[in-house]
Amino acid sequence: MFTLLSELVSGVGSSNALNTKKIDRNIEKLLESDWFNKIYTNERYRNLFFPNKRIRYHLQSSRRAQNIIRSEKAQKKLLFLLEKELK
Repeated sequence: MFTLLSELVSGVGSSNALNTKKIDRNIEKLLESDWFNKIYTNERYRNLFFPNKRIRYHLQSSRRAQNIIRSEKAQKKLLFLLEKELK
């Protein structure tokens, strides 16, 4: 009982918590694409993939990651988000 309560208070049970394993898996899938690999290895953007909650939240969705792989429109949206977060 105490463990459950402490997890809820600390935010572990919260729906706002980011799932790091899921984000890392999605990044691994995206890295199979040459265009994402170029973005990810670019120092300018690379630093956004770790501490930035908006970017990590965007990459947390497996459906969104698949969309990014398949759709040029979704790729442009990710680039726009990265540029926005750089400012």
